[in-house]
Amino acid sequence: MRSSEWQARIECAGQVVGAGFLVTPRKVLTCAHVVHEGPAGALAVTFTERPGSAPVPARVVAEGGWAGGATDLGDLAVLELAHEVEIAPAALAPVDTAYGRQPRKLVVYGFPVGFDEGTLAEYRVTAPQLINQEWMQLEAWQPDGQPLEPGFSGAAVTLVDTGEVVGMVTAAAGTRGVRNGRMMPTEVMARHWPDLAGLVPTSDHRTADRARLRELVERAVRAGLDCDPVRLYRAASGALDPEPLPEGFDSLRSAALFVLCEIDGEDAAGTVARFTEHVEALFRAPVETPAAPEWSPILVDLRHSGAGDGQVRVEVSAYSGGRRHPVGSDTVPQSRLHGYVQERIEAAFGYLTPGSDELIAFALPRDWIDLPVDRWASAPDDDTPLGCVYPLVVTDQARRRAGARHQLTRAWNRLDSAPGAQLHRVECGTPEEPRRLRVRLRQSDACLAGFGTAPAAPHTRPHFDTTLTAPAPVVVWSRGGCDSGPEEPCAGGADCTGKSFLDQLDTCVSGVPPAELPRRILELREEADAEDEHWARDIQLLWDDPRVFTDPHGETGAAHARSPVA
Repeated sequence: MRSSEWQARIECAGQVVGAGFLVTPRKVLTCAHVVHEGPAGALAVTFTERPGSAPVPARVVAEGGWAGGATDLGDLAVLELAHEVEIAPAALAPVDTAYGRQPRKLVVYGFPVGFDEGTLAEYRVTAPQLINQEWMQLEAWQPDGQPLEPGFSGAAVTLVDTGEVVGMVTAAAGTRGVRNGRMMPTEVMARHWPDLAGLVPTSDHRTADRARLRELVERAVRAGLDCDPVRLYRAASGALDPEPLPEGFDSLRSAALFVLCEIDGEDAAGTVARFTEHVEALFRAPVETPAAPEWSPILVDLRHSGAGDGQVRVEVSAYSGGRRHPVGSDTVPQSRLHGYVQERIEAAFGYLTPGSDELIAFALPRDWIDLPVDRWASAPDDDTPLGCVYPLVVTDQARRRAGARHQLTRAWNRLDSAPGAQLHRVECGTPEEPRRLRVRLRQSDACLAGFGTAPAAPHTRPHFDTTLTAPAPVVVWSRGGCDSGPEEPCAGGADCTGKSFLDQLDTCVSGVPPAELPRRILELREEADAEDEHWARDIQLLWDDPRVFTDPHGETGAAHARSPVA
């Protein structure tokens, strides 16, 4: 019975009358017959698992319609405490978990005569059948165990292995020597008090996962770990999950309760797992590295339209607050492409949190990966290159598939502790075969692959394709690259412009944290725009940390849902 402080003793005029349990910081559930005869202002609730705590005044604010008879329906009362208590509410089990293939041991915590501090009784459900659509029958786990008797009414019936509540004791058998009783399941309680419906999980989360999350949340609260519950939820939520409450979450507990009770459907288990992982991360010692920017990207997705030459399919999205916000999508002729992208990027800024670290990202087909999007004018009335105004990166659309995203996420998790980028050079005369390059880029210290040639260069194109599919977390090259042709391929050496580019790149990015590379490349582009013949004028940065893009936008069926050729 871990974390059982929510168990409650109900008192009337100083006398113990039954049991109850906390379901919100200010609401306690019990039986209507426990409190129906008490005079106004005489009710109080004591949380006996907090020895020495004072009784909290309470009043009845809702009932289930009970008419007063032992077999009447709706024997439920909702008590409101005079003030909120700093106790984690009871965790409610999903429906239909009280009875499994094998009998499940259930535990009840009540306050019969002589046990003002409380005592335990072990029971099980006889069968999954409801009696009169209202109760399930309880029978003693052991024939000589503690019987249900006055003082157990209103007590929570919990799963012994998880401590989750499956129902509430409403009656004993009433016959001497018969150790049976009745329980009102949580789904029936929710029928009588609709506010409970949102707290009873109906999803298929595994019980172990749910119990693990609750255990971690309680540990985090006891340890006083600092976190932003809304941000934690947004980081874990899936595309179809609901938005956080308009007023936010006032605690980590309330965010966890929202995850367990409000999220349903096929993807719910994934959300629970992600949220659990984020809570677990709160316990990890922070890595002593410079603070990385928390990018808020604007994604410009350009694709072959399939609608004829000169037509481009464009979709622009903004990522903010853990969500992707579609800004606009259309098929446009190449003559209007720059203007359309300018307009949609400007509109996308309206979705970003003011003051956040903006990032412009272009997702491009492999054969367009060298497109000079950083040289596009930033606005109709401003010819400053876009890449000189904002951090700007490109990515290969194929790397946005689920498998590549998974590998890249693992690589970027590793790079969080890297002190700086390490450049792996791919020069014109490289003797390294593409297969060996793949092995090298999969090693733990691999970060940045630098090319002395453009992607289309025949002698290094296989190396470039291997680098993208390995996948290397970051790739940098010059669109100009080494200008040797296929007839006389460059052998590298001191006179190779590609080697000179890599020398300069190594000097400028060595030691820069991988997460900061978009900003460092922005600085280099600004320098290059101010100087003629600057080595970085045509620099291209492929950088795609999947954690920055909070949904699998590029997976099959996810992107361009409105495109007739998607």
